[in-house]
Amino acid sequence: MLYAGIAWSADGYEVEVIDAEGNRATAPTRWDAERVPEMTTWLEAPGPASEPPRAVVVESTNGLVDGLLTAAGLTVYRADPWVLPERPDFGSVPARALAERARTDLASLAPLTAEGGGQTGRDDDYHGGIERSAGREAELAREGRWFRHGPRDRDEIALTFDDGPDPVFTRQVLDILARYEVRATFFCVGLHVHALPDEVRRIVDAGHDLGNHTWSHPFLPDLTPRQFRLQLERTDEAFMRAVGRVPAVFRPPYGARTPEVLGELLPGGPALALWDVDSWDWARPGPEEIARTVLDHTRQGSLILMHDGGGDRRQSVAALPAVIEGLLERNLRFVAAEALRGGARTEGAGASHEG
Repeated sequence: MLYAGIAWSADGYEVEVIDAEGNRATAPTRWDAERVPEMTTWLEAPGPASEPPRAVVVESTNGLVDGLLTAAGLTVYRADPWVLPERPDFGSVPARALAERARTDLASLAPLTAEGGGQTGRDDDYHGGIERSAGREAELAREGRWFRHGPRDRDEIALTFDDGPDPVFTRQVLDILARYEVRATFFCVGLHVHALPDEVRRIVDAGHDLGNHTWSHPFLPDLTPRQFRLQLERTDEAFMRAVGRVPAVFRPPYGARTPEVLGELLPGGPALALWDVDSWDWARPGPEEIARTVLDHTRQGSLILMHDGGGDRRQSVAALPAVIEGLLERNLRFVAAEALRGGARTEGAGASHEG
């Protein structure tokens, strides 16, 4: 019986696989961010027994790999801070510690599902953080730096894609956008910007816009203000290296936030861009259902959430032409997310756990 832990750092991921006695089943392996599909395939039979681990464990600060792992049929668990050693300001606890936790106390870990996403079982923390953030959000809104949709009296919408860039799906999305000559905003994670700068340049060269989506897609309530600040700063540095500028908008992973981490946005920096239409593509309900969800809920000023990375996005790509065609039929104009900042900003965010 095998147990695997996946740690993240500035350069990618480290995987440790141990057996039921705590011995290494294989040597530790390192994977760059663009090799997550390859890492997933390797995890399906990492040891000499050619069997998948009983549990693959990720931290709550790593929201970038569980989608592909669960799609591959692996059994994935999340380790929350209270069951782990202290985490560094930037990076996760060692992969060995994650694997050991599964081996010695699997019941203390949260099993993840494709439907629940990376924050399965954290509803109270999620909604509690949002409720406590109302005052901070009001301050940001007064500064014009918090919005979830644009003006409702203009035929403008913003199509946005989270969790990329991805070496396969981002290019497919860009090809479709080019075919219809529509503009989008890509909220990218720093690990992928660092690993795939050419893909970021491809986005910009095609006339689209960028947003900061943190470095490792963490659950923000589990971060200290300093840890959150480093997530933003390191991602901005990766953008600077790739395209020579930093985004004007930021989107919190899962839409989660707390007043403590939002306080780091108040002195200056990007606007916080949420959404009012969640495609639910991350749950992989089927292309037809994804398109139907978007078309049923989009209206003037909408910010639409879809994904080009962080999992198996074939359904998102397949749904995109129907989404675009349906919105163009309504004579809606696709603009950058930042262009909607002048709209209503006082409504709370939706109940989605993704982004």
